[in-house]
Amino acid sequence: MAQRKKVIAGNWKMHKSPEESKEFVEGLLSKLLDKESVGVILCVPFTSLFHISELLKDEPVGFGAQNMHWEEQGAYTGEISPVMLNSTGCEYVTLGHSERRQYYNETDETVGKKVHSALEHNLKPIVCIGESLEQREADKVEEVLSRQLSGGLGDLSEDQMSEVIVAYEPVWAIGTGVNATPEQAVEAHKFIRTWLDENIASGVGQSTTVLYGGSMKPANAETLLTNDDIDGGLIGGASLKVDSFVELVSIAKNIS
Repeated sequence: MAQRKKVIAGNWKMHKSPEESKEFVEGLLSKLLDKESVGVILCVPFTSLFHISELLKDEPVGFGAQNMHWEEQGAYTGEISPVMLNSTGCEYVTLGHSERRQYYNETDETVGKKVHSALEHNLKPIVCIGESLEQREADKVEEVLSRQLSGGLGDLSEDQMSEVIVAYEPVWAIGTGVNATPEQAVEAHKFIRTWLDENIASGVGQSTTVLYGGSMKPANAETLLTNDDIDGGLIGGASLKVDSFVELVSIAKNIS
């Protein structure tokens, strides 16, 4: 089985105007060397997708959206369809992020519908799962992850899973200054891989890219990325500045 490539994916959330996005990408491309040894992805606001697409057309840097609706069109005010994302040339879409679940009442069912729609429209889903502090303290981590995996990925085929990235994001470690220990992170990643083997097909757990999304930054990246079960990071705050993002890519490259 081919070795999984390390992946550093930036999730800008609600940051950066189109011009700021172009400036970031230009700076990133000027500093990234040997770009193909690590997968690099930028998940940007809808308003920036067209603006960075031309810059990234011939570059080994992927880009995507941070959400989408499962329908191609309809009376869904304020939503963006997979067809609209296709028109920008983007390759990825982040689905089920904890903030979408927490603030906008996204459910495992709607995440699953979006995953299917994304795959049908040749978009690669980055599917986010993770537990809250209350759920961790109640010893329900595996129960929560199992439910979210089942709702989001449970009826996918082995072939479909080859296009999916999973991001484990302990909600209690996002933007709080509290980090999961490497042991906690690895334990969750191992559980995810075991679940995929047992519920999708044997070997899927080892072939699927699983990222850590709990506030990875240059200060803790090496400790996390040296673990074979952690394939990279879904990066929030540290993805907003070129230097810190490039440093994460460099760390991942040195470990690969």
